[in-house]
Amino acid sequence: MLIVTYDIHKDKTRTRFSTFLKKFGYRLQYSVFQIRNSKRLLNVIISEIKGNFENQFDQNDSIIIFNMSQQCKITKFGYAKNDDEDLIIID
Repeated sequence: MLIVTYDIHKDKTRTRFSTFLKKFGYRLQYSVFQIRNSKRLLNVIISEIKGNFENQFDQNDSIIIFNMSQQCKITKFGYAKNDDEDLIIID
């Protein structure tokens, strides 16, 4: 899985970025998204950041992408412990 976290000060840019991330995963916290891991998705996200968002950032903005491995242990508390690990899409 990929974990994408961001701190973007401009409301319009932050909203556009979160809307963009919603296409690929779901929100864990206000500025943290979980996305299924694949090289293709990672490349799309990085390309989009470089092409459409990076030029709008100032020195206070940041995006961090964590590429999590299968061996990473995830411990959940509170509401998060009820989230399913698997994603099922039904057409």
